Amino acid sequence: MNKIILIDKPAGWTSFDVVAKIRGAARVVTGNKKIKVGHAGTLDPFATGLLIVLIGNETKNQDNYMKQDKEYLASLRLGATSTTGDPEGVIEELSISNLQFPNKEQITKVLETFVGEISQIPPIYSAIKVDGKRAYKLARAGETPEMKPRLIRILELRITNYEYPELKIIVKCSSGTYIRTLAEDIGKALGTGAYLTSLRRTKIGDFDVQDAQTVDEALKTITESLS
Repeated sequence: MNKIILIDKPAGWTSFDVVAKIRGAARVVTGNKKIKVGHAGTLDPFATGLLIVLIGNETKNQDNYMKQDKEYLASLRLGATSTTGDPEGVIEELSISNLQFPNKEQITKVLETFVGEISQIPPIYSAIKVDGKRAYKLARAGETPEMKPRLIRILELRITNYEYPELKIIVKCSSGTYIRTLAEDIGKALGTGAYLTSLRRTKIGDFDVQDAQTVDEALKTITESLS
C-alpha cells in the first residue's frame, strides 16, 4: 500500500489525528503490519481543507509535496488581536473610532505591499524547533522563543468580501508561509490589528480540495480495498 490520499480536514482535528485514523485503517488492510503514514503540511486544528496523507513508500516523497505552493481562503477579524493569531488565543478588542475604519480601497493598497518576496517572522505557537524544542511547547511553558525571520513569497493576495470588521481574502503563497502571521501583519499595516477567524486550504501545487475525501470517505475506501 503505497499511495497518497487527499483529505478535506475538518475543523477541530489536528493533522496528526487524521494520520492516526488513516494509519489504523491501513494496518487493518495489511494484517496489522506496521506501515508508515505521514502528511505533507500541517494544518492548525481550527483550520480546514486540503491535507495530503502519504502511505508507505510515498512518505519518502514528503519534501516534494511540502515544497509546493499553497492556496488558502482566510477570514480576518479587524479591530482585535489574539495571542496566538487565531480564535484559540486570548482575544483583545481594540478601541478604534469610526473614522479609522479602513475602506476596501485602503485595504487593497495595503495588501499589494505584501505581494512578492517578503520577510516573515514565524509565530511562537508553531512546530518550528528552537534549540531542539518545539516553539509552541516553549511558549506554553511561559517562555518566549526567539523566532528567526524567513523569506517567503506571496503570489496573490486579494479581497473576496469585506464588511468591517470581517475581511475575507484569497492567499496564494510559497511553502513555509504562516497565514496567522500574515493576518497579524496586515492588521498592523492597517492600524486596526487583526487575527484569523477561519482558514481553509484549497490547493497544494496541482492538488485541489475539490478532489479530496472526508476522513470517513477515506476510511471507507481503504477498508473496501480488503474485498
